[in-house]
Amino acid sequence: MKISVDHDRCEGHGLCAVQAPAVFDLDDDAHVVHQFEGGTVPPEHVEAARSAVNVCPVAALRELT
Repeated sequence: MKISVDHDRCEGHGLCAVQAPAVFDLDDDAHVVHQFEGGTVPPEHVEAARSAVNVCPVAALRELT
């Protein structure tokens, strides 16, 4: 699974980092950092990553097929 991040849409709520801390984090300026951006999320983190996509209040995350 791959996830794209719309950095312009992200408002830094941090819910993705709460749901999937091994996949997402916020930098010092509250911008989302995607640990696997451009790559595949490892199978052990897929469930948490999907939860993060679903919980984003501004739909800045999207699962790619």
